[in-house]
Formats: sequence, structure tokens, C-alpha cells
Amino acid sequence: MLIDSIRHQLRSIVGEAYFKDDPEALVSYSYDATPMHQSLPDGVIYPADTAQVAAILRIANEHRIPVIGRGAGTNLSAGTVPVAGGLVMVMNRMNRLIEIDRDNLTATFQPGLNTKQFHQAVEQLGYFYPPDPSSMVISTMGGNIMECAGGLRGLKYGTTKDYVIGLEAVLPSGEIIRTGGKLYKDVAGYDLTKLLVGSEGTLAIITEATVKLLTAPTYKKTMLAMYKDIYAAARTVSSIIGQHRITPSTLEFIDNPTLRVVEDFNKIGLPLDMEAILLIEQDGSDEATIDADIEKIRHICLEEGAAEVQLARSAEEAEKLMKARRSALSTLARISPTTILEDATVPRSKIAEMVIAINDIAKKYNVNICTFGHAGDGNLHPTCTTDARNPEEIHRVEQAFEEIFEKAIGLGGTITGEHGVGAVKAPYLEWKVGAAGIELMKAIKHAFDPNQIMNPGKIFAKPSRKRVVIQH
Repeated sequence: MLIDSIRHQLRSIVGEAYFKDDPEALVSYSYDATPMHQSLPDGVIYPADTAQVAAILRIANEHRIPVIGRGAGTNLSAGTVPVAGGLVMVMNRMNRLIEIDRDNLTATFQPGLNTKQFHQAVEQLGYFYPPDPSSMVISTMGGNIMECAGGLRGLKYGTTKDYVIGLEAVLPSGEIIRTGGKLYKDVAGYDLTKLLVGSEGTLAIITEATVKLLTAPTYKKTMLAMYKDIYAAARTVSSIIGQHRITPSTLEFIDNPTLRVVEDFNKIGLPLDMEAILLIEQDGSDEATIDADIEKIRHICLEEGAAEVQLARSAEEAEKLMKARRSALSTLARISPTTILEDATVPRSKIAEMVIAINDIAKKYNVNICTFGHAGDGNLHPTCTTDARNPEEIHRVEQAFEEIFEKAIGLGGTITGEHGVGAVKAPYLEWKVGAAGIELMKAIKHAFDPNQIMNPGKIFAKPSRKRVVIQH
């Protein structure tokens, strides 16, 4: 609980209108996009600048008040649920695009900037920022940084950590630090920039970021490869990238259950009798090279057993295909009251084995799981449509996902490729990094946040889930 004197101090920093503790505000910020996770904060505060963030954190640190940084709340690991109460710090007032520096090919912005708006501003000037999470219409750039967001273009271009080169951040003590800058080379000490990217608000509050930009590709082609054999689809992925050394800008996988739901909603003519489809896009600045790549990819798909390959006939048709893939989660959410989207990553050569395992696990526990994801980088999104009002079914869903995480690790993968650990994956983190890894991470956390006020209850579980090696 926040005592009256602390409420008064917080209001004096941001103004009466920007500190809220009425029931409507507390409920509104008690959950994020993660289903079945909710906890009331004690207050909600909206800082306008870095100085206000620093002043708020000094008060919170002095009184041991938990602080949960938040953007649009689109994360899927309960990363912004205030599990220990405290103060939700909403960064959406700090939403300026500060600069696009054409000389240095960088952009600098505040964390509350909308992702889609940032992409549009950059693209209007002929530049390109590759990270493109499916939530980009809603999500904020600061949230993307805190979760190290990926997206459909991760295979060729990498993820958020590959583009953030400078940060301004406020420590729990209220001290302001700057890391990196408009530099492509900087080895002055530990790389604090990369450490803060993906830290899920557990170390500091980001108040400004600088990212590198690319020159926009001027040409792209999109194709759809359809398979009646899921192994043939997986072989194609390995063949394109490994054997033929072609790196598409997008290489997405959709299984049959997902395909049916996506087509029912989008009505774009996707074939419902296929076990899997690959959505492939290549881009670049040289039209002849892109045409040659696409032709090679088409031949590879057919050689590996594709039943049919279709090239998008226009930019509009290509955009429809991409929009259909990006809408996979929202379309699956129409099936049942509760939709649980997970992410597990395996080496791309293990994709078919992982998808088959997911299907077998779903049958074992009698739950409905659809799978789609970024085939090129091995990041799959098994998505369960269920009903949170049925505790017995939810228990089976939890058992199924536990086996899915176990299988992913057994195949050389990880429990999360882009959604983050948050509260949902915290019990499984030790499976991936080991007890020594957990202790090292806790030591880093303590160095930044000795009073443990920054987004408590995330990343580190109490206790970790016991790992049982499951034989398949």
C-alpha cells in the first residue's frame, strides 16, 4: 500500500492528472496480453521525462516500492503484471521520435513511441528498421527493447538486440546512465547496452534509445509453398539456408490447424488440404539477384516435395499473405475464450521433429494446439485454444506446455525465443541456464537493484520447476 505522504510526493512530481490509484486505473493495469495472469498495483504513474522517472525511482527505492515499467502491455509472458503490487510506470507520454540522423544512419527516440509509427517515419525517408513483431501496430519501441522483440524478418536481419546501439536508462537509485551511442564499434568495458536489451524491466527504466538503420530494400518477392508432408516442409527450410546458402528475409511456417483458422478469417484462398505451408519472402536492392533467389527457392521447394508453389502476383497479394501470417494469433483467439501463445526455439533442422512432438503432446493431453512460427530461425509458436474457466483442462494445458519446453531443450533449443521469461517462464529458466547461470544472473540483478524493486517476481522463480527428462 502507498501511504498518503508518498502519494503526495508522486503527484507533486508528475501532476495530479498523471498519478492514479482509483479502482478503474488499478484494474486496467493489473494485466497484460498474457491470459490468466492478473494482480492489482497500488498506483499507476505516467512520467513525462527522464528527470521525472529519476525522481519517482528515488522515492520508490527509498521506500522499497516495486516499480513495473510498462508500454502497451502486449507482452505474452506476464512481464508487466504487477505480481507484487507497487507502482506501474507507464511510459506512453514519453513517445517522441527525437531524431533520424541520415549522416550516421541512426534514429533516436523515447520508449513510448509506437512501433508502427516509427517504421512508417523511417520508411518515408527511404530507410529500414527490420525488427517487426506481430504486435507492431500496438506495441512500443521501449517494450520491444525490454523484451528483445523479434519478428518475421529475424532470419535475415536479426532481432532488436542487433540494432540497439545506445541507451539512456535510469537505475533504481535514480542515477542516470548512458550506454553506447551513435557508434558501430565500442568495446569500452562491459556491453551494458546489450545487457539492458531483453532485461524485462528488472534492471532499469529505459528513457531513450538509439538504433541503427539500414537502407530500405527496393525490391521484394513473396511466395507460398504448400506441403502434404510436414517433413518435406522442414527439409526445405534446411535445404534453402544450409545447402544452398540462401537467406530469405522471411521464412514462415504454418501448420494445418492454424492454416484452417487463418483462411476462415482472411478468405485469401489458402489450401486447406495441406499439412503445412511455408511463406517465403526475399528482398534486396538488385532485382535480378532477387528474381534468381526466388527461382532457386521455387526449385528447392519442388525438389523437396512441395505439392504446389505460388508466387504473389502483386504487392497487394504479397501484403495479404503477410497480413494473414501476422494475424495468426488474433484469428486463433476467435476459437475459444482463452488463447495461450507460447514460443519455443529449436535448431531449424529439428523443426519437423518439434512440430510432430507438439502434435503428439497435444493428443496425449487432449488439448487443441496449433503451431506457426519463424521456420528460418527455428522459433515456433505452439498456441493452445482453451477456456480458463475449466481448471481441469487448464491443468492439462500446463502439463502439455511443460513437455513442449522439455522437448525443445532436449533438441538443443530453448524455452523462449522472443517472448521473454517474465513470470510465466520463470519456473523453467533453470532448465536452460542451469543453477550456476541463475546465480550469476541474480548477482547482476543485485548489482543494479540491491533493494529488488525493479519488476520483482519476473525471470527468477521461487522455486524453479523440477526437470523430469521425458522419453518420447
